[in-house]
Amino acid sequence: MRILLVEDNKLNQVVAKGLLSHEGAEITVAENGALGVQAVANAAVAFDAVLMDLQMPVMDGLQATQTIRQDLGIANLPIIAMTANAYEDDRQACLAAGMNDFVTKPVQIGQLQAAMQKCLAAANAAPSGAAAQA
Repeated sequence: MRILLVEDNKLNQVVAKGLLSHEGAEITVAENGALGVQAVANAAVAFDAVLMDLQMPVMDGLQATQTIRQDLGIANLPIIAMTANAYEDDRQACLAAGMNDFVTKPVQIGQLQAAMQKCLAAANAAPSGAAAQA
């Protein structure tokens, strides 16, 4: 599984990469939303999922998600928010931006696996036209 981790905090990168690599995932890291959008747009092989921090410099996770969905036209790529903010308003903002799910930091592997399985199942069940990626 190819996962794009969009996260500006080095420690959070190390923790997430360690958890996901242990599960057999191939991880690519982008340090802000703009670099995340660029990674999705330029990927030779499409990512299976994106883990997106919300608060980052240059471009935040909400704006990056909207750019992926609207400007790149990629509707079926699972994007999961990762944030320390656990309020319902934050969750609703993530969903409104086009994210598929929401996990809180510190990330627990069970919670992350459940969110990814749910999103990947939904993406695989979507009509093939919705999965058009660059």
